[in-house]
Amino acid sequence: MNEPRAEYVARINLVMDHIDDDLGGPLTLPELAAVAGFSPFHFHRIFGAMVGETLSQYIRRLRLERAALQLVADPGKPITTIALECGFSGSAPFARAFRDAFGMSASQWRRSRTSRATGESAAHGEDGKDRQALRKMRKAWEVSPVYVDGTRHRQTWRVTMAEQEKLKAQIEVREEPAFTVAYVRHTGPYQGDAELFGGLFGKLMTWAGPRGLLGPETKIITVYHDDPGVTDADKLRISVGVGVPDDTPVGGEVGKMAIAGGAYAFARFELDVEQYGDAWDAVFSGWLPESGYQPADGVCYEQYHNDANDHPEHKCDVSICVPVKPL
Repeated sequence: MNEPRAEYVARINLVMDHIDDDLGGPLTLPELAAVAGFSPFHFHRIFGAMVGETLSQYIRRLRLERAALQLVADPGKPITTIALECGFSGSAPFARAFRDAFGMSASQWRRSRTSRATGESAAHGEDGKDRQALRKMRKAWEVSPVYVDGTRHRQTWRVTMAEQEKLKAQIEVREEPAFTVAYVRHTGPYQGDAELFGGLFGKLMTWAGPRGLLGPETKIITVYHDDPGVTDADKLRISVGVGVPDDTPVGGEVGKMAIAGGAYAFARFELDVEQYGDAWDAVFSGWLPESGYQPADGVCYEQYHNDANDHPEHKCDVSICVPVKPL
C-alpha cells in the first residue's frame, strides 16, 4: 500500500475505533472529523468513499447491531434502556430503525433469539421441527464442569464435540488485565480464508519484527468486531494484532487499540483450518448455555499459542476469548 493511501486508512481506522469506544455518545461530524484530522466537509466524503457507507449509515448500523446483541445477551434489560445506551434519542426512533433493519420489532427479535438459545419455540403453533433441531444441537456438545486445584478455586469445563472426539476444549473464566495491540484491519468476508489471514499477519509481522516487538511472550491475536449472525459478510471487521507497550508509535496501515480488561472465558483448542467455525459454535452453542455466564460488552478475540507449522499435525493451538458476566 502506498504511503498516502496508508495514511488515509490509518485515519479512518482511528475514527472507527473512536466510534466503537463511544457508540452511545453523540458522535458529531465535527468531533469525528477532528479525530481523522480532516475538515468536516472533506471527511464526510472521504469516509463514504473508503468505507462504502455514509458516516451516519455506518454509526446507525453499528448502534443497531450492538442493540441486537444486547437484547439477547441481557434478556432482563429494558428495551428503552438498551436504545438509549446505544445512542438513540428514545424508544420510538429506535423501534422504527430496528424494524427497518431487521424486519421485526426488538421484542420479537429478543424472543426469537432467546428461544433459539433455550430450545423453546419462538411462536405458538410451530410444528416442532425447530425444537427438535435445537435439542439435537445441544446434544452435539458434551459439557463437563471440572474443579482445579484448591489454591486458585477456579472452575473449568471440558467441552467435546460428540461427532468429532478430537475436537475438544478446556474452558476457564478468569480476570484478564487490559492490554494494547498494534493491528492491521480487514473489512469483508474472512471465514475459512487462510490466505487472507496469512497476508494480514505477514504484513503485521513485517512491521513488528524490525521494531523488536516480537518475542516468546508476545500476544498474537485476531479481534472480531462484529457478529457474523448479525452483520452482513461484506461489512464484517477483523483486526489481526500483536501486543505492544502502550506508548508504541504506529502509523500508516498499522493502528493501535486497547483491549479492555475484565472477566473472559478462555476456550483452548487445537484446530485444523476448517474447524474454527465448529470451535466458536462449541463456545456459544455448547458451553455458554451450560455455564451460568452470558456475553458481556466488549470484543471477542482469538489468541494464538503456537506456529501451526511446528505442530506434528499442523494444528493451531488457539484460545477463543469471550468477555462474560454472570447470567
